[in-house]
Amino acid sequence: MKAIQVTQPGGPEALELVELPVPQAKPHEAVVKIAASGVNYIDVNLRNGAYKAPLPFLAGQEGAGVITAVGTAVRSLRPGDRVAWSGVLGSYAEYVAAPAEALVPVPEDVGDRDAASAMLQGMTAHYLCYDTFPLKPGDTALVHAAAGGVGLLLVQMAHQLGARVIGTVSSEEKAKLAREAGADEVILYTQTDFEAETKRLTGGKGVDVVYDSVGKATFDKSINVLRPRGMLVHYGSSSGPVPPVDPNLLAQKGSLFLARTTLAHFTATREELLARSSAVFGMMAAGKLKLRIAHVYPLAEAQQAHRDLEGRKTTGKLLLIP
Repeated sequence: MKAIQVTQPGGPEALELVELPVPQAKPHEAVVKIAASGVNYIDVNLRNGAYKAPLPFLAGQEGAGVITAVGTAVRSLRPGDRVAWSGVLGSYAEYVAAPAEALVPVPEDVGDRDAASAMLQGMTAHYLCYDTFPLKPGDTALVHAAAGGVGLLLVQMAHQLGARVIGTVSSEEKAKLAREAGADEVILYTQTDFEAETKRLTGGKGVDVVYDSVGKATFDKSINVLRPRGMLVHYGSSSGPVPPVDPNLLAQKGSLFLARTTLAHFTATREELLARSSAVFGMMAAGKLKLRIAHVYPLAEAQQAHRDLEGRKTTGKLLLIP
């Protein structure tokens, strides 16, 4: 099978197309023929060494496809089942051997590409606004990277929950997408200081929550736009890691809450994984959650997919097709 391997951390060129044997299922695993693989920032961080993985490793963590074989201890899945997953290393490939407990069923009315697009980003958006800071009518949320993969889904969910949504984006094209997703106000941070504009839009009161996947470049100002006892939810670091924070700052700024979250802790049990993925797929099937697949690349073009993602040239989801 063809797969994308990393032997040494580095830039996009560290992603090498290799030929490997098709994996065999261990007792608690299933082998899946991959129909589509999701491209995410965690893949970039693993590739460049910001996040550690034993070398060499096969890149990618998300996808959808059809089971071709199951291990001797697997009872809940069988060959022919359509499944999707996130958090399974080795997903930039034609086949993957995945723990059976990590695979979720894909409904008939959800296509493979949509399923692969929705797992990491859809469930991330879901836990952010349903669990980390559960939004309710009357809340005001600031969503950074509002036209990104998570951002567009988070804006849709937040809007449907009745919150006022302020999004930040870098261009007029992205602003249009954020508005179409349900953003009430959109700030072009390349033209306007988002701190000053957010304060103006809230009459100086600040927002209830900031959902921030950018990190270093936005962190300080995100703190400054929160109302007293507001929450900054930091769930990604596309601009780099945030420097150490003195907890006293949170008191000085209004007894603020700071959360650093990751999807794995919100899908920690099989029950929660199934419930959250089912909720996201249900929204999609009902037409309440619209995915934007920005670009589809052949597996061999994984390097270009990473260049486009890191260059912020994309809006929505990037996929690799084996």
